[in-house]
Parts: sequence; C-alpha cells; structure tokens
Amino acid sequence: MRLGTRARYAVMAMVDLACNCHGSPVCLAEIAERQEISLCYLEQIFAKLRRAGLVTSARDPGGGYRLARSRDDIRIGDIILAADEPIQAVRCTPGAAIGCRGDRSRCLTHDLWEELSNQIHLYLSSVSLADVCEKRVLATSGLVQREAYRVATAAAK
Repeated sequence: MRLGTRARYAVMAMVDLACNCHGSPVCLAEIAERQEISLCYLEQIFAKLRRAGLVTSARDPGGGYRLARSRDDIRIGDIILAADEPIQAVRCTPGAAIGCRGDRSRCLTHDLWEELSNQIHLYLSSVSLADVCEKRVLATSGLVQREAYRVATAAAK
C-alpha cells in the first residue's frame, strides 16, 4: 500500500503551517519553498483543505493561510481524507460484498487487507498536527537516535 503524493504533501504542508503559524497567516510560497513542493500543486491541495474546513485563507496584503482549528484538534487522517486520498489496502470498495476478482468474488486475503486499512485509518486519526509538531510521534529510527544520544551523553560525563 502506498500513500499518494497529494496526501503526503498535504500532511507535510499542514505540519509546516501548524509549526510556523504563530497567529498570522503563512504564505503558501514559503511552505512550498521549505517543503520543496510545487506552489501550483500546493494551491490545489489547499483549496481542498479549505473546502474541508481545515484551513482559512486571508486575502489581505499579508495574506496566506491559518489553521481553522487548534493543531490539537486536526488529525492526520482528516488531512488525508480532505486531500481525497483514500486509505485502503484493498483493490475493491471497502465493505462491499462484491470483490475485485474477475468473477466478482472476494480474494482469500480480502479481510486481512481491509482490516489493515482500518488500522491505518485508526492510527492516522489518533495523531494530531500537534503530535507531529512536538515530535510525539517517534518512529523506530527516532528511538535508535535517542538511544545513541543517551549513550553518547553518558559516555561524555
């Protein structure tokens, strides 16, 4: 399963906005430059995010975008859904009785992949923008780095 570019960029841009929006709007060109995303593509993504009620736009001279809600209240899953990127590991419609095989039956592993999709959705719906900004989401590589730092710090004492 892969997450589409639009969803990944939407999450990257929203995290950037959440980390850099200190009461004033943030210009999309700044986000595009920091995150190395095409400005044109980012404008399309933010139109979807605005329609979903995740951001608001300011059209005054210092215009840009702000979060529509607190970064604690915006979930990564909401951003991905607003970007129109489904979170699914199955080829057919989730929950449908008709499968994706030629005879319209479900494959033997259909329930496995559908449950994986559900678990991914649950996880992404449990993580807020604040969690990402404040580095409360720590991948395995982060744990290894933290342990290496702890060892190096202890050795230096």
